[in-house]
Amino acid sequence: MNKPEQEDYRSAVPQFTFAGTLQEQEEQLKTNPLVKRFAESRKALAGDPHRPLYHYVSPESRMNDPNGLCFRQGLWHLFYQGYPPEDPRQHWGHAVSDDLIHWRDLPYAIYPDPERCCFSGAALVEDSRVIAMYHGTRVGNMVAVSSDPLLLNWEKVTGQAVIAQQDPDGKPLPYNVFDPCIWKKDGMYYSLSAGRQNTGPEGKPVRANYLFRSADLANWEYLHPFVEGDRFTLVGDDGACPYFWPIGDRHMLLFFSHMSSGQYLLGDYDKQRDKFVATAHGKFNFGAVGPGGVHAPSATPDGKGGLIAIFNMNPGKTREVWDQIMTLPRRLTLVGRDDLAVQPAGDVESLRGEHCRVDTMTLPANREVVLEDVRGSSMEIAAEIDTAGSPMVELNVLRSPQREEFTRIAFFRERGYHNRGFREGPPCSLVSIDSSYSSTLPDVSSRPPETAPVLIDSEEPLRLRVFVDRSVVEVFVNGRQCVALRVYPGREDSIGVSLRSQGRDAVLKSLDAWRMKSIYAE
Repeated sequence: MNKPEQEDYRSAVPQFTFAGTLQEQEEQLKTNPLVKRFAESRKALAGDPHRPLYHYVSPESRMNDPNGLCFRQGLWHLFYQGYPPEDPRQHWGHAVSDDLIHWRDLPYAIYPDPERCCFSGAALVEDSRVIAMYHGTRVGNMVAVSSDPLLLNWEKVTGQAVIAQQDPDGKPLPYNVFDPCIWKKDGMYYSLSAGRQNTGPEGKPVRANYLFRSADLANWEYLHPFVEGDRFTLVGDDGACPYFWPIGDRHMLLFFSHMSSGQYLLGDYDKQRDKFVATAHGKFNFGAVGPGGVHAPSATPDGKGGLIAIFNMNPGKTREVWDQIMTLPRRLTLVGRDDLAVQPAGDVESLRGEHCRVDTMTLPANREVVLEDVRGSSMEIAAEIDTAGSPMVELNVLRSPQREEFTRIAFFRERGYHNRGFREGPPCSLVSIDSSYSSTLPDVSSRPPETAPVLIDSEEPLRLRVFVDRSVVEVFVNGRQCVALRVYPGREDSIGVSLRSQGRDAVLKSLDAWRMKSIYAE
């Protein structure tokens, strides 16, 4: 029987070969047509009032998952699923930064062919090269390598899928072939392939990740399902976009579920059996995948025992040209056997401009206090509040003068679950972002309040770092939790800030606010 002819999936996007030294590459980039096109597109889109100033967004067209975040030779590399206008299939877009905050657009890195689309994957940095492993639709999981200074030139190992999507004899596979990640142990490469398995109640699907091993990147041996002890994820979840890395003295598996979005499993890597034993679980998104929530991760070790993670965020408003954005990068560290610290990563402070400070003041019970001098649509707010027995305090941002629009950030002291055992110690606290009144526009989709647990000692003050950037609000709470939502104010005067304490007086110890600058070069 003749094998059917392979479809031609070559991209219509211009592709370039770059020189081998950094100086030569920089000279080539000065006149590169794609780089010039990106700069012109950024200028043309900059007037959109909902386009962020300091959260990374594709220079042109739509964007999806972040991919292959890594650090090499003093530079951070962020790849992402881009949709070039002349060929709107997923290509790997590419940006580079020396501080994780200011990003420079580079030409598309990985182009389709033989795969139809370049879906999600991860990167592994070696001494002389970077390995990208990703899913190529209709063919299987792919491996590409790059060794030049700015990772501009990529070569696909074997020129074909290294883990085929289908058995050549047509037999059913014992695993899924989807978004992979890659790491190295004892001279061997290991990879997880994302998916589900029908081992839930009554055969319903549950999250699964399948482990493979290779000596040469070209030939992969299937081993087994990787995770043991997952009593945490939901029936119906899947394990897309996996990233498996050490954190502290333990390991973390970050992933995305198409049902319940970004999350992680924390546990121990049994290297003798090549199994990951999960002991804890957490989320990066605290509701449905959309609208407007945190989507998929890309993560890499920070070299200091922690992880740097960045996520894309779904839109809550229909866009014809651009839609998704990236979160700020986050540093994840282990602060207890099963507990994480979450803080902004990179030199975000370098974006601070005009500054306003509010000193200690009482927040009278049940009365909204508008901070007349604190205003803006792209700003950082750092606040410390003594809740003083108040069951709930709130900070409102993007507030119009008559409160037609506002985004509410609420903190509920000890109103969550007991975190350890049955009624052992006080319950955890909760932080919530409510977008119910964020926009009066008819085409904006709000979502139920995004509410997350946060472990704060009973006498510990509430410390908030709030990042407002036109259509996104990210809130870091006491370095222990982060919640984020897309919001779309429809009024030009929705730039105000207010505070309120429920039931009892609270005390604002201090509040600093900065206008934030753009992350892109002029």
